Amino acid sequence: MGGGSDLEPLLSRLDGLVDRVERLLPIAPPAPPWEGGIAFRWRRGAGGGHAQPVSHPHRIRLSDLRGIDAQKGELERNTRQFVAGLPANNALLWGSRGTGKSSLIKALLHAHADEGLRLIEVDKHDLADLPDIVEHLYDRPERFVLFCDDLSFEADDPSYKALKAVLDGSLAAVPENVLVYATSNRRHLLPEYMQENLEARHLGGEIHHGEAVEEKISLSERFGLWLSFYPFDQDTYLEIVRAWVEQLGGSFPQGAQAAIRAEALRWALARGSRSGRSAYQFARDWVGRQGT
Repeated sequence: MGGGSDLEPLLSRLDGLVDRVERLLPIAPPAPPWEGGIAFRWRRGAGGGHAQPVSHPHRIRLSDLRGIDAQKGELERNTRQFVAGLPANNALLWGSRGTGKSSLIKALLHAHADEGLRLIEVDKHDLADLPDIVEHLYDRPERFVLFCDDLSFEADDPSYKALKAVLDGSLAAVPENVLVYATSNRRHLLPEYMQENLEARHLGGEIHHGEAVEEKISLSERFGLWLSFYPFDQDTYLEIVRAWVEQLGGSFPQGAQAAIRAEALRWALARGSRSGRSAYQFARDWVGRQGT
């Protein structure tokens, strides 16, 4: 009789211990809700990473993007091949800031979402999870673009090796329904130093780069499609300003066109950039001021 009552405090303590241990154990990440949206972010938690749907993805149309017709045509062609189940290439969009690299990828998502295109944004710090992300996608009917925005690495940053493996070089084959689209201000994604050029050697009339340069080139070369973005000339910049002003509900009155052009150029000069981003920001400022 007394034995049962003696065990009750022990059982109570064991229950409390189990509760504390369970709180310390990692929580299994939820199953990716692929049917819940068209855009996702990869998020890391205590139990591992998971795909989080983006409730309100940035909506931008291909027709909104001006001054990058050649780059837009190339990436759209590549994306059409991809959603049609045809061979397509991973793409690196590199060049000047604010020229529409990220916006182009977002616009392509909305243009082809009805055909099964999906976007998973992966932060640079989560690149080590790329093999785990890809593992979730093998048997899915959708076509996934892994979106790495504003990508660059420092010389001693090892995370780029995970990207190299997924692009080309891992023992496991990348599923045919996955591509990587990355944007960067650096052509080779890694810093380049003058000293590295001094390591180049001339052999038989050919230039052989040093090991440091070869390592950097080997990363960017794994992208089959390179698209370069350059600062806009003045006429293109002003054309983009006009397009955004009109889209935001403003206008270019005949007698005020010269004044608007002058204001737009001063705006770009203050920011040191004639870019699509500067044009959009000026248009928002101008239309807002006219509205008040």
